[in-house]
Amino acid sequence: MIETGFSYLAFLVFLAGGLKLWESKNKNKFFEYVPAIVLLYLVVMLGSTFNVWTTDDAIKATRGTLKNTLLPAMIFLMLLKSDLRQIKKLGGKMLLGFFAASITIGIGFVGSFAIFGKWLDPLAWKSFAALSGSWMGGTGNMAAIQGALNLPDSSMGYTLLIDSIDYSIWVMLLLALVPYGKVFNKITRASTETLDRVSAELSKNNETKKEIQFVDMIFLLGLSLAMSSFAIFAAQYLPQTSFLTASTWKVLIVTVLGVVFAMTPIGKIAGSSEISNTMLYIIVALMASSANFGELTKAPIYIIAGLVIILIHAGLMFVVAKIFKLDLFTCGVASLANIGGVASARILAAAYSEALIPVGVLMAMLGYIIGTGGGLIVGKILSLMI
Repeated sequence: MIETGFSYLAFLVFLAGGLKLWESKNKNKFFEYVPAIVLLYLVVMLGSTFNVWTTDDAIKATRGTLKNTLLPAMIFLMLLKSDLRQIKKLGGKMLLGFFAASITIGIGFVGSFAIFGKWLDPLAWKSFAALSGSWMGGTGNMAAIQGALNLPDSSMGYTLLIDSIDYSIWVMLLLALVPYGKVFNKITRASTETLDRVSAELSKNNETKKEIQFVDMIFLLGLSLAMSSFAIFAAQYLPQTSFLTASTWKVLIVTVLGVVFAMTPIGKIAGSSEISNTMLYIIVALMASSANFGELTKAPIYIIAGLVIILIHAGLMFVVAKIFKLDLFTCGVASLANIGGVASARILAAAYSEALIPVGVLMAMLGYIIGTGGGLIVGKILSLMI
């Protein structure tokens, strides 16, 4: 049994690195539907269930300190590649598709909670808020909302369960629909002329990935920790309510700072994505380390509730596509840029055409910007429904 804070941290980081290495070396499609980060949560949760580490003060202190300081730093770094000037190049219809996807996902959460809320746990509104952050942005946004709403780690099991199972079903369905794009476009009377032009421009301007230098890594790491420290300090002096707590302000401050810095030369420094992903894996492992499989007694209801969210989202997206004459690619990638993030949006875009990959990536980057705020709005609405 692991009893010291350092051994506990070393084990979690080693496990995270091992699973990510396995994913990178494995050509099996398993990881397309169950990413290493989800597998990490499940494996660490299994370790917690079987008491691989103690629950004494030393380990609790290690977990609390790291989560509280790494989370704002991770959010800041995650947003450094989300340059609003680049995202603007997507054009009106694609941005319409993206925001339509975000809004309909939010409506899906509200609708599903209205149906299943009475059968869910008392903190389910916070779990749904965290998941909505993930489904409007990414896992980083989910972690941000968990921190902002002070959602216990033990309540995140259901969130990850829905995120992995229902998300996988949705990805498979969207990939299966790719060959029927022309049929869908005919029904919605959509034209792909604008899409072709924008994708050609983005592909042309897409820069080769820069080599990461040591000076870049140490500067970005130091800057992110400084921004985290500033946000923690400043949040204490801002007005607080039952919803806008110091934790919420901390997340909002680094979100704004990340978006602003992304439009400066700092946003072009290589390495921010790699460092933020490293932090994200550590944060997810820390979250899972205090969860327990024995607490997931209502798993089937949560999974069904997640499917209802997707069904509401899909139905409303079809209505939007019909009204605004959106094509299947725009609807599908907008949906997956929200629900799946960069990796999934990239895969779906490539299934249509390699030239469309930059479109999927930029949409997913926009998700990182709005995911935290969107999830907090959903959480506020759900809190009023209790």
